[in-house]
Amino acid sequence: MSVKERRPPFYLGIDLGGTNVKSGVVDDDGRSLSSVSLETHASRGPEAGVATLAEAGREAVEASGLSWGEIAGVGLGTPGTMDIPAGMLLEPPNLPGWDHFPVRDRLAEVLRARTILQNDANAAAYGEYWAGAGRGVRSLVLFTMGTGIGGGIVEDGRIIEGRNSHGGECGHIIIQMENGRQCGCGGYGHLEAYASATALVKRAIEALEQSDESTALRRHLAAGTLTARSINEASLANDPLAARLMRETAHYLAVGAVCVMHTINPDLVLFGGGMSNAGPEFIDLIREGVKRMAFPLPASHTKIDYATLGGDAGYIGAAGCARMAFGADSGG
Repeated sequence: MSVKERRPPFYLGIDLGGTNVKSGVVDDDGRSLSSVSLETHASRGPEAGVATLAEAGREAVEASGLSWGEIAGVGLGTPGTMDIPAGMLLEPPNLPGWDHFPVRDRLAEVLRARTILQNDANAAAYGEYWAGAGRGVRSLVLFTMGTGIGGGIVEDGRIIEGRNSHGGECGHIIIQMENGRQCGCGGYGHLEAYASATALVKRAIEALEQSDESTALRRHLAAGTLTARSINEASLANDPLAARLMRETAHYLAVGAVCVMHTINPDLVLFGGGMSNAGPEFIDLIREGVKRMAFPLPASHTKIDYATLGGDAGYIGAAGCARMAFGADSGG
């Protein structure tokens, strides 16, 4: 993008993950001017983590060719339970030792820049709404699929945070009331326990233990290469067990989508994260499930699709949250 095409004001977005920190500068149209990724080293503790966040931010600003004086605000997306208005992490499971940590204010202090905190999946949902697959719609739901299932809801440009900063936790919709599988959060019967990449692998291992059928998945298990990706690839190669597992996963995700559709009736339901690489056959299975289970009108009007921003959604959305918070007094 040429300098003339960049539309000010500019915002810095930082996406804190358990493994990596991704950061970038974004213009007022949601276009990314830079992208930087650093290892999180979360086990080193929150103060070291803030130093990494700040370094990722500084590198992103430098890579953008802008000066810090041109950055109108900073948006930070993080995982875990949090108090968003207070800028406080509470007890984030993927960030051990970061409990009750004022991450927003500490980062603002180090960067000497006004900063806003948002849940990472909420930020990714806003990124898709502002600059991705949801551009132009009024409302959307995003399911982010990986180790777990995150979720974010945007309605008329507003992120649904909820009264206690726990809104939009779509991965913890209960889809099995009796004898449900245990979720990573400790609860039972949650969508995440059935349809996350981690859950897909667990279900595959259980199926292999209960059956002697010939399948490529058995070779992957022996070689230590049994992953959600390898299961999907085997499904595309017409492996019967893998195909069954993927159909079941699509069904579970369709159940989750319908639950949210019947609650807020969005224009768009998106699926992002690693499972979004599963291909057109997989999203078609989800669409078919939604049409079978949803009320006719939302079934025919709600678009079901993959997210488009990939791993950039988090920092783009975090920058968008800074734009919402600070744009009025920065000319945005």
